[in-house]
Amino acid sequence: MPGQHNPRRGSMAYSPRKRARSETAHIGSWAIDSEGTPRIQGFAGYKVGMTHVMAIDYRKKSTTAGQEIRMPVTVVEFPPMKIAAVRGYIMEPYGLRSVGEVWAKDVDKELEMRIPLAKKSGNSKTMWKRMDDADLEEIRFLVYTKPKQVSGLPKKKPEIMEIKVDGGDLPSQYEYSKEMLGKEIDIGDFTENGEMLDALAITTGRGFQGHVKRWGVKLLTHKNSKHRRMIGTLGPWNPSYVRSSVPQAGQTGYHQRTEYNKRLLTIGDDPEDINPKGGFLHYGFVNNKYAIFHGSLPGPTKRLVRFRRAIRFSGRSADAKVAPEITMISKESPQGV
Repeated sequence: MPGQHNPRRGSMAYSPRKRARSETAHIGSWAIDSEGTPRIQGFAGYKVGMTHVMAIDYRKKSTTAGQEIRMPVTVVEFPPMKIAAVRGYIMEPYGLRSVGEVWAKDVDKELEMRIPLAKKSGNSKTMWKRMDDADLEEIRFLVYTKPKQVSGLPKKKPEIMEIKVDGGDLPSQYEYSKEMLGKEIDIGDFTENGEMLDALAITTGRGFQGHVKRWGVKLLTHKNSKHRRMIGTLGPWNPSYVRSSVPQAGQTGYHQRTEYNKRLLTIGDDPEDINPKGGFLHYGFVNNKYAIFHGSLPGPTKRLVRFRRAIRFSGRSADAKVAPEITMISKESPQGV
């Protein structure tokens, strides 16, 4: 009689499940955008919370296609970001390597405290000439956020991140970077209504949790004489160590996760169109430009969420940018005010 086999509990795909190295998500790959004019390939905003809208179902294969339905949506606030530096990359056998960066003359004092002027080595003309002489492969912006413009955030220190510049040929990207250095950008410079984006953020931290909650293993039977919420064995005698595939207690949550193909329903300029009477729960009022995304996004309220153009969208190109008709945005206060 064959032995009993059960599927393993919990995926090893994201192991080791340790805390993220930074609260600002890092992006390792970008979409290829060789058409059109140069533009930035990413942006970042702060998660406000969830609400619902009434909209015409834009999904062609849905059973309610073309009908007015209720959609759960997530609101993200997008204060403007500022370009602090331009960085050039060349391709080497081991991958991309930076050949230099040119910093803007004027940056916010909050960024000066985080990155002292002493670190901005090199003269601007010298660095531009170095990039002129190099065989550049990519150009990226170093941008930083302005959290002090968001009323719901209890911090002033900006997050700094790298955003790729793509579109057109490399000489046009180079001229575009010279023109944009030191200027502010907003969500409209990155995307538009109906586009598919990828969302990257650090999930909600749960702290130290046991085997069952962390890995989803089954409870032991009622005949167990000790503990029900423990694993039955740490493994065989040989090898004489505990393997990493054995589910054990440890850090749960606060991991970087990427959610692919999130539909941006609309971008709004007037916060009065979205703010509830008592403000969003645990956030407050939206003061800047905002965007509404279909479904949920990773991370808790006030967490920074980074967006990039979708790199795994497998549908037709005509379906990659569909702006649905929104008939109503709920402004019911979750606080009951």
